[in-house]
Amino acid sequence: MTELQRLFLAYDQHRAARQPCALATVVEVIGSAYRRPGARMLVTEDGELTGAISGGCLEGDARQRARRAIFQGEPALVTYDTRDEDDPRHGLGPGCQGVVRILLEPLDFTNADNPLELLRDFARHPTPAVLATVFATDASGLKAAVGQRVLLTEAGVVRGTPLLAAPLAEAARATLALGQPRVLDLDTDAGPVRASLEVLRPPLRLVVYGAGNDAQPLVRLAASLGWHITVVDGRPHLPTPLRFPEAAEVRLTPVRELETATPDPLAYHVLLSHNYAYDLAALQTLLASPAPYIGLLGPRLKAQRLLEELAAFPAALVQHLRERLHSPIGLDLGSETPEEIALAIVAEIQAQHSGRQGRPLRERAGTVHIPASV
Repeated sequence: MTELQRLFLAYDQHRAARQPCALATVVEVIGSAYRRPGARMLVTEDGELTGAISGGCLEGDARQRARRAIFQGEPALVTYDTRDEDDPRHGLGPGCQGVVRILLEPLDFTNADNPLELLRDFARHPTPAVLATVFATDASGLKAAVGQRVLLTEAGVVRGTPLLAAPLAEAARATLALGQPRVLDLDTDAGPVRASLEVLRPPLRLVVYGAGNDAQPLVRLAASLGWHITVVDGRPHLPTPLRFPEAAEVRLTPVRELETATPDPLAYHVLLSHNYAYDLAALQTLLASPAPYIGLLGPRLKAQRLLEELAAFPAALVQHLRERLHSPIGLDLGSETPEEIALAIVAEIQAQHSGRQGRPLRERAGTVHIPASV
């Protein structure tokens, strides 16, 4: 279950129990911080927490401030400067050496456009979107208010505060095209605002070809990251929901059906069948697919033989397959057991998905996180 799904579950429980709660959202980070903009924590009236906005150093103070926001019925913006070693609000020591701004908002269960309902709308449609959140306004008394939001989907659908829809949606479109979060100062008809524009991405999609015992730890680990997983296999006794309860879909797909199947073009594909004919059929279906990652379990010699079998297909397609094929699969972690191999595979996919090389962070030049642009 993803962090967002856990928030939805807790929110629905609190709403059913009529228990007031507030949402704490990281809206801006300057410098270093454990969590980035978009991290969220749900706080009930009696202090129950779901989610996290830091590594634990900010939660205690934010909890008290969120409860105060519930009591007062007004949103509040709090700034934590973890560069200040003498600030008692975030514990002892130098902290993360950054400035973190947290928006605290009492949630109105009757408002269909409250922040969690907007996020739920995104979750129902697995395409990228941008959520623009106003977290600061000037003191002119105009109609712009902290907490006003606009959700823009990839299809161009806009939900949120009508008064700010046009300017925030325009900025959201540019942010969606950029693919990176931003913090912007915008002039609107309701007055100047400062807004956090968060890029929302659907869960990574993973297709696992092969439902043997070594696929189970891979599916469990991938599911713990919130990935959407499909398992396919041609052997009737293996691809069952009982063996893969974490998978979104488990399909019995014989070789003859696999050869003519249309693969998910956005998914990452992992071949664990231990069956030469099944792996060949999977690679054949993936030849013309734009799928960004294809991982094959087994030695280099096996991969080479499979590619030679595809020589009858257009050379450009085979070359494109070579460029996406990861075999031997996974990062070099010294993995031996199925669980260790699953870790190596998931780590390689995460690195590929994030555009990283999978090297130790201490060897990375520059910041660990890509900072939000202004």
